[in-house]
Amino acid sequence: MIQKRWIRGAVLSGVLVLPILTSGCGLFSQETSQSIDPPQIEVKDGVDNAETGQAVVEGETQMTVYLEDRNGYLAPISLTTTLGANEQAGQKALEMMVENGAYASQLPEDFRAVIPQGTQIKSYTYDKEQKLATVEFSEPFADYNAQDERTIVEAITWTLTAMTGIEGVEIWYEGAKLPEMPVDGYPLDEKLTRAVGINIEAAEGVNYGQSTPVTLYFSAQTLNDEQYYVPVTRLVARSSDPAKAALEQLISGPLNKKELTSVILPDVLVNDIVREGNTVTVDLKDEAYQEGQKLPTEMLQALVLSVTESTGAAAVQIKVNGEANIVDMKDQSYSEPVSRPHHVNAIKS
Repeated sequence: MIQKRWIRGAVLSGVLVLPILTSGCGLFSQETSQSIDPPQIEVKDGVDNAETGQAVVEGETQMTVYLEDRNGYLAPISLTTTLGANEQAGQKALEMMVENGAYASQLPEDFRAVIPQGTQIKSYTYDKEQKLATVEFSEPFADYNAQDERTIVEAITWTLTAMTGIEGVEIWYEGAKLPEMPVDGYPLDEKLTRAVGINIEAAEGVNYGQSTPVTLYFSAQTLNDEQYYVPVTRLVARSSDPAKAALEQLISGPLNKKELTSVILPDVLVNDIVREGNTVTVDLKDEAYQEGQKLPTEMLQALVLSVTESTGAAAVQIKVNGEANIVDMKDQSYSEPVSRPHHVNAIKS
């Protein structure tokens, strides 16, 4: 049997670790043993700190912003920055997203900021009760190409709603709330939420009016072979079970196989999905899996990201062939529910 490729390796504490290879197809199958750095991702056991937001404090901190990669996809990028005593995290994040702005040198190669060059954040407020962030941009904000409009909306929305407590975003421009985006008229009459989707695509044959959106996390690589996750909102046939729909689409893989890589092989099956409260339990079936083998870290992380994104659940319990005693390539235990990470894709700048 021709061996298939998995995410191709892991680097732990500067030591090269090659993934386990098996002779069969399944979670561990590979074509190559070339190694790459995995994304640095914070994984927490249990459901503590399980909000979708990023925790930021005064001083040096990690902050996630959405940037456009060389293939035109938005991706969350975790950056180390300093937050001053009078700085708000949301405003700082937006300032980092201005093209050729003050923080351009801190952005990794192969990624670009999408807020138009010269834009200033004239004001930024957060209404805790409404969970709403309101941002006012200066005049250069309207200077962009029409084809970039949705990308700008998605980047702003997903960056701010990644912060703890923010569920909606309102955009103002030069002293007034915008009813629509200034170039191509994207509607802004309602607050922006993650329901706008990101990197939107449609499965073949899907009727837009009778579809269900699921957000999936696939793998991509920089020109320097650094691996990172890309979220894609895919419209699929209407489903009453978004968790199952998300997993089935994750297993089917990316539509753009040239730029994105699947994180789960197609011979893995969804055995069962159960939601209890804020936890979704996923049981995968893989005939090649043997109890005690370590699962690829990237697959488990992408699964947690995809399921929590598409369901709003706080945590995911992962099982394979009914077994929950799972350990990944980095010796992290998944025997208990794992909450959504605050930061992904810590790519070198």
